[in-house]
Amino acid sequence: LIDELTIKQNIQLALDIAPKRKGLNISELLKKVGLEGYENRYPRELSGGQQQRVSIARALVKKPSVILADEPTANLDSKNGLNIIELMQELNRTHNTTFIFSTHDSRIVDMCDHVIHILDGLVVKDEHKVGSDVYKVGK
Repeated sequence: LIDELTIKQNIQLALDIAPKRKGLNISELLKKVGLEGYENRYPRELSGGQQQRVSIARALVKKPSVILADEPTANLDSKNGLNIIELMQELNRTHNTTFIFSTHDSRIVDMCDHVIHILDGLVVKDEHKVGSDVYKVGK
C-alpha cells in the first residue's frame, strides 16, 4: 500500500492503471472485506490485518481472471478470514475468477476444487474435487 494515499485512493489506483476494464464499486468492496467507512483513512492508521484486507480489495477491484495470493488469510482473525474466503468464492462464481494460492488455512483448502499438497518442495498429493466427490491423484 502507498502510505501517502487514502484507502480509497490505493484501491482506485488499480482501476486507474487499466481504465478500459470496468471494476467493482470500491465502497461495496470495502464493505465486503469488513472495512466500510475506512475510505478516507491512511494505511498507517490501520492494523496489519486491515491493511491486508485493503490489499486484497485492491487486487479484486478489477475482477481479474486469475489471482495469485500467498497466505491470503494468514494475518486475519477467523471472522475476517471467513469473509475473505466467502468473497473469493463469490468472485469465482460470479466473475469466473481463478484463485491460486499457498495456504495453511484448512478453511481455504476445504473450499477448493483442486488442491495440490507440497511437502519439502515435492508434490505429495494432487486432489481434484468435483461436486461432493474427491478424486485423488498421485501419492
